[in-house]
Amino acid sequence: MLNRKLMEISGVLNVESFDSEEFLLETECGFLMIRGQNLHIKNLNLEQGLVAIEGLVSETAYIDGNAQSKTKGIFGKLFK
Repeated sequence: MLNRKLMEISGVLNVESFDSEEFLLETECGFLMIRGQNLHIKNLNLEQGLVAIEGLVSETAYIDGNAQSKTKGIFGKLFK
């Protein structure tokens, strides 16, 4: 990461979702969430597993599969 404005990530298998405030990437190490402002893809090469994201990065976190399923369970119960 360079000055929270450019983030280059390797080991990317798929871009699950993205908008100007949040990216969700499937990586070799699990799902990676990146949050910030004015985010956009500068470079994408899934054959090499590389993604470059520009914008102001405020948060990065790996999402545990168990935590994600618990969250879906809570929302699933609320919106039945």
